[in-house]
Amino acid sequence: MRFPSSILVSVSLFTAETTAALYLSSTYRSAGDQIWQGLTLLFTLAPSVLVQLTLTFIHRDLSRDRPLVLLLHILQLGPIVRCLEAFCIYGSVGRVEEPYVSITRKKQMPRAGQSEEVERQVGQAEGKLFTHRAAFARTSVIQAFLGSAPQLTLQLYICVLQQGVSVGRGTLMVISLLSIVYGALRCNILAIKLKYDDYEVDIQPVAYLCIFLWRSFEIATRVVVLVLFSSVMQLWVLPVVFLNFVVFFLYPWILFWHSHSPFPENIEKTLTRVGTTIVLCLLTFLYAGINMFCWSAVQVKLNDPDLINKSQNWYRMAVYYMLRFVENASLLLLWYVYKTDFYEFIFAPLLLLQLLVAYAIAILFMLIFYQFCHPCRRLFSSSLTQGLWDCSSLICLMCTSASPPNRTKGKAALEESAHKEQSHDRANDTASDSTEGVPYDTTYDMLNDTIYDIPTEGENNIGGEINGDISHNVSCNA
Repeated sequence: MRFPSSILVSVSLFTAETTAALYLSSTYRSAGDQIWQGLTLLFTLAPSVLVQLTLTFIHRDLSRDRPLVLLLHILQLGPIVRCLEAFCIYGSVGRVEEPYVSITRKKQMPRAGQSEEVERQVGQAEGKLFTHRAAFARTSVIQAFLGSAPQLTLQLYICVLQQGVSVGRGTLMVISLLSIVYGALRCNILAIKLKYDDYEVDIQPVAYLCIFLWRSFEIATRVVVLVLFSSVMQLWVLPVVFLNFVVFFLYPWILFWHSHSPFPENIEKTLTRVGTTIVLCLLTFLYAGINMFCWSAVQVKLNDPDLINKSQNWYRMAVYYMLRFVENASLLLLWYVYKTDFYEFIFAPLLLLQLLVAYAIAILFMLIFYQFCHPCRRLFSSSLTQGLWDCSSLICLMCTSASPPNRTKGKAALEESAHKEQSHDRANDTASDSTEGVPYDTTYDMLNDTIYDIPTEGENNIGGEINGDISHNVSCNA
């Protein structure tokens, strides 16, 4: 049985961030900054309450007689109690004989086009430990994107306004960034295990490193861009954030309504329709919070029994990163145009370029992960490069078809005009050679200009009449 290191990391980050936030809020109170104190406490206690509710919901403590555990959850000490319980279970493995075991079947990764099933016995203690791991994986994501991400954005904004970084604020920012990156990493691992639940997935350390670098560059760049934009356009940052949040919140619901599927009833048997609606709204709320800062590896699909989209959609990922890159570039450009004298101490063009390059590096590590380090890349129906190439080709085709028609007509008119000029030059050369020594007569010029002028569509009859009249005049003059 594996050591529950993920549980230890999750609880350590949760405890460290909560402690640093409480200390920093006390310093804000001493300095008289009640607004910063209130926001710091809000981004600490609100996700903590959601974490307690998630742990209670997953372990189904409401239907069990455990009043002490519920009391500790109310006191916001649930993660610590669950961590101690998980380590007690891990320490008791092998000392107590299991009353019964269950058999699980997992497929191995296909080799030479064939996949074998492997049976494994899972004891009761290992099953409980698996439940603890799954619960803490979900709470890490909630803590990261509903608590740590807004907290990091707030503290960095305060640093920009005050032009300084205190020890307490810097400590909280570092812990918050690590919490966000770890939550994004757990989201990636959770997506892999949910999508390929029938297979025995073995994730290599190189894959962890690649995901860590990918998420670090992506999230850090996104937070800095939002802070820079909000520092010069305080009123406009609210519509930008609100629009992003609403779009990603409503997107799963729009797909659900478009599919005409029945309302999901199999989430939890003890929940009523109202309770199920609340759970689904919280799920899409978390989904919107993740996509606000980075790409959500777990795609919500409300018409699926597992509420997860298990297909790998390269097009959606490519569109997300292209639009996000354009949005970041636009926000940075607006910041560069409207920046005040406050930013005279930095070289703005270099900072803008560094942020765009950092986001491009994040995309590069994402490509490396899916192309070379993904543990289930052999099961992909199509490769990432092929999917991105098809998506870019489709976008280019759409842009070409959506181009204005007058542009095409203008190009055709230029080609026709060039053709006329070439024909006219050849006609003048021929006429000059054949009429050498002939006195100057304007009839020849009229004849050359008319014969070699290419009539446009709808003017053939008029051109024919003019040619006939001019030919008749030439004959009379002769």
